[in-house]
Order: sequence, then structure tokens, then C-alpha cells
Amino acid sequence: MPLRCLVLASGRGSNFQALLEASVRPQAPYSLEALVTDRTPCGAEALAARWQVPAKCLPYRDFSSRAAFDKALAHRVRAAAPDLVLCAGFMRVLGPAFFEACPTPLLNIHPSLLPAHRGLYTHRQTLEAGDAFHGASVHWVTPELDGGPLLAQARLPVAPEDTESSLAVRVLELEHALYPRALSYLAEAGPAARPLMLAWDGEALVPWP
Repeated sequence: MPLRCLVLASGRGSNFQALLEASVRPQAPYSLEALVTDRTPCGAEALAARWQVPAKCLPYRDFSSRAAFDKALAHRVRAAAPDLVLCAGFMRVLGPAFFEACPTPLLNIHPSLLPAHRGLYTHRQTLEAGDAFHGASVHWVTPELDGGPLLAQARLPVAPEDTESSLAVRVLELEHALYPRALSYLAEAGPAARPLMLAWDGEALVPWP
């Protein structure tokens, strides 16, 4: 049976859209059952309306503390009872209160080759470090920021002329291909499988050379 997924998002929803488009392909290994955002309006919310995905907003500013927000979010996830939660541009760091209240596994996509360059400004960090490769990682979410085990990763070469902006564009395109591919891999191989390592040739994901 397809994995029943709930998506967490905060912004324009480009990864959410990529997941939506892949979810309607024949024999897709997952379905997107609900969306939860932490702000309104946002692009992800508009996408959910267009695709008829039930959506709920929990405005972060309405809560007295991070722990209060985390508990409310955990309650919302438990009420939806998904098999899996997918973070797709969700800009809140989940704290202990969430993980204590919600046993549902979470995946996130992060724009770097983890464990390198956790947190924000990963394109800048990559350029400042002089890395030969950049990319994105799909990983299990744990209380440690961007520290959970890898499910899948894809890389691309950093060109001499690359800037933060050009890397952002190229890596985002890679992310849109990688996230659905990682879910297919999860459905086939199971959560204990070795990480799937890929490369982006500018048009498609290919085996890591």
C-alpha cells in the first residue's frame, strides 16, 4: 500500500509541488493526505487548495512558546495518523516536546551533502569551503538539527563561476527530483536500507560515479 504522508511546509511549496506531481504517477509509492503550515498565506497553502489536499495552518506566532507550538503540531500529526511526515521547506526546528508527543517518523530534505553544512546558508558555506561538490540530502529527522540518518543524497559539481544564487537554482532543481526518488527507494528497500547515493547531471539523477 502507498505510504500515507502528511507534509509540513512554510513557504512557496516548490518541493511540495514536486511531491504532488510525482504522487499522481501510476503506482506511486506514496500519497499526500494533508498539509500543515506554520504561516498563512503561503504558496504551499495555495497548492494544497489547487490539488484538493486538506490543509491546516498553525501560526507559530499564536503560541506562547516553542514547546507549545511543538505540542500542538504533534497533536495535529497524531490526529491525521499518517505513516510518514515529510518536511518540505518547513522552517521550524522541532524541539523535544514534539518528539516526546509524536512517534510518527519524519523525513526532511536539506540543501547540502550532509553531514557537511548543516543549518542555513548552505550555498554560501559550500563556496566559502571551496567544496568541489554540492547537493541535497534526504534524511530522517531527529532532535539534532540536520543530524538524522541519511536516506538518500545527490550531488552536483560546483563550477568555478558559481554564486550563491546559481547554486540555489541548480540544487533546488535537484531537490525536486531527489525527494520523490527517495520515497520510492524507501518503499522498495525499507527504512533500514543503506543510503541511496546519486548524482545530478543537469537533467536527471544518475548513479553516483
